[in-house]
Amino acid sequence: MEFLRIACLVVLVLTSLLAIPLVLMHKGRGGGLSDMFGGGMSSGAGSSGVAERNLNRITVSTAVIWSICIVLLGLIQRVNG
Repeated sequence: MEFLRIACLVVLVLTSLLAIPLVLMHKGRGGGLSDMFGGGMSSGAGSSGVAERNLNRITVSTAVIWSICIVLLGLIQRVNG
């Protein structure tokens, strides 16, 4: 059980560190802080390219893995507590 807890913690740290640059790489959609930094001046074509779709998939996958680790750590804590 200790190995699973340590593995979850390692995966949690890695996915947390990976999520930060992934979220920051997304293109601003306007109407928020992205307008403040010049993101509102881009033309709104509305279509997303292959790279942006792949970035979305990777970001969502990272968030799902992060969430699973949080739930597993909570369950491990409940069993050991």
